[in-house]
Amino acid sequence: MEVVEPGEPLARWREAIATDLSELAVLHDRELDADLIGALHSASFPRGLGLRLEGGPGRDAVELLAAGLQALPLLPDEGTLDELAADYAAIYLTYNLRASPFESVWTDPEGLTLQQSTFQIRDWYRRYGLVAEDWRKRADDHLVCQLQFLAHLLRKDEGQDEALSAAAHFLDEHLLRWVDGFAMRVVSRCATPFYAGLASLTAAYLQEIRDILARLTREPRPTAEEIEERMRPKSALAVEVPAAYVPGAGPSW
Repeated sequence: MEVVEPGEPLARWREAIATDLSELAVLHDRELDADLIGALHSASFPRGLGLRLEGGPGRDAVELLAAGLQALPLLPDEGTLDELAADYAAIYLTYNLRASPFESVWTDPEGLTLQQSTFQIRDWYRRYGLVAEDWRKRADDHLVCQLQFLAHLLRKDEGQDEALSAAAHFLDEHLLRWVDGFAMRVVSRCATPFYAGLASLTAAYLQEIRDILARLTREPRPTAEEIEERMRPKSALAVEVPAAYVPGAGPSW
């Protein structure tokens, strides 16, 4: 894919970023097979991404993932595929690494799935006429669903400014609250360089596009503290209102 700089026509930039996000979603969606490995090699992934990562974490993540892919042969043997499948399962299916791809696990005080974050994200999807394919198999707050939703926002031609602002707010309120922790845990616990690189790259990529969105929307990024305050449930305070005095209604002495 041709590298696109943010200074070039905005529609072209948005499509390039949406394509990148869709490609990342595919890699988090399913385990690698021989065909997908061959396609990644042919595309010079991840150096062929539409966004050239400029920050130190982003450049390091690109090199880590590129090295992880380079270590995989174009025609992988059964042992290589089994190792990748086991690592994929440990991250995304069995959660043996305690690195859940569901946001609720990271934001809920008790680390449970299908909690407040899930339903907040479901409301985001509904606002744009979308639903998760099957929330019973993969809830709305799964990493793959959120990447696909961001790609959808960036591809919207109608109401482009609103869509860019929505993408920035969605990143703040959801993905960026937990994806760094997810990435760090995968990097430190997974068995294959490819999945370490994929997690690291995904986190760095999202941080860099959030910085670009801040420039495009002219809305500065809020601090982590501001975001947590925004997302804190607003509990209604019960205030006792004194009852009006009605003669004869109260106790008499």
